Amino acid sequence: MEFLASPQFWIAVGQIILIDILLGGDNAVVIALACRKLPPKQRTQGILWGTAGAIGLRIILIFFALTLLAIPFLKIVGALLLVWIGIKLLLPEHDEGHASVEGSDKLWGAVKTVIVADLVMSVDNVIAIAGAAEASGTGHSMALVIFGVLVSIPIIVWGSQMVIKLMDRFPVIITLGGMLLGWIAGTMIVTDPALVNPAVMAGFPKIEATDMVRYGAGISGALLVLVIGRFLTSRRAANAVPVTAAAAAAAPGGLKRVLLAVDGSEVASRAVQQVLSMRRDLADAEALDLHLVHVQRPVSGDVSSFVASKTLEEYYQEQSDAALAPARQALDAAGLRYQVHARVGSPGETIAKEAAEQGCGLIVMGTRGGGATSALLGSVAQDTLAHAGVPVMLVR
Repeated sequence: MEFLASPQFWIAVGQIILIDILLGGDNAVVIALACRKLPPKQRTQGILWGTAGAIGLRIILIFFALTLLAIPFLKIVGALLLVWIGIKLLLPEHDEGHASVEGSDKLWGAVKTVIVADLVMSVDNVIAIAGAAEASGTGHSMALVIFGVLVSIPIIVWGSQMVIKLMDRFPVIITLGGMLLGWIAGTMIVTDPALVNPAVMAGFPKIEATDMVRYGAGISGALLVLVIGRFLTSRRAANAVPVTAAAAAAAPGGLKRVLLAVDGSEVASRAVQQVLSMRRDLADAEALDLHLVHVQRPVSGDVSSFVASKTLEEYYQEQSDAALAPARQALDAAGLRYQVHARVGSPGETIAKEAAEQGCGLIVMGTRGGGATSALLGSVAQDTLAHAGVPVMLVR
């Protein structure tokens, strides 16, 4: 048990937990939606049995992955897959689901859905966790895997909504997660048996996997994911249909037609108060044409494969209702009329598009900061500024 006192062991545990939270959020949504039709007494049983089956299958898959990583060149292949998974994590999601499987109203039907969905959707988790465990250098890979998965799965299942909201409000978490996958990929490549073991493929060029080499490869992998992810994101933004300031300015109502973007957070509440203050400053307060919008990121296509369209629509509606409730309460109390728009998509891009479609001359939204860090690592506010063709008022 001496390995429990090793800093490398606990660093690797932290990496595994973060990977599972980042890449397992969709699995948590499937669990919630697959069990939502069960009677209340059976719902907890469905979640527990489904989660237990998913944990067991995942640990078995990771065991085989760890065994396969000992084969020459497979670490290199796994590292390249991790780089792509990290880049995909940074790219905006689009609602391209193909819902086909209905959540069951029978306990074992729901459990089967949870286990099958987790099996299909866990390839990225398995590769990333196996890589993190192998790269730890502690010699206790399976102990790391079992401990990390057992700790992270309950967090995902019972704290999934909190985790999803945190990642939505702080996109930097997703960016850092993608860079972590790049780090693991870099360290995996320079420890492949074909590159470091003289007894394996003796004629193949070898390198000495010193700490400096591993750290350098890890940093290079993290930066590679960040640079490619940001490049592809910017290209998508450049290819989007442009929103012109002239069109918005020419729209009826001009700057009196305002889009207020909210997400249920404290900073969103401050944005609501800003709009109420603006209304009091208008000579004709009744002339303010307010459009209230909430945008949530779509679940992945993998999730929608295991959830019926109607169930997914109900899930989106519930999330929007909860996020819009504080703003609607404040606006109703002030007697302000408004239109509500609940949308699913990449938040910044969708907010800008909604403003254009409604002919708004101003977007008002909350922000938690700014500066170089947000510009580099990304935020909803920065994304909105990049897409909007009208003024954006950021309220802190």
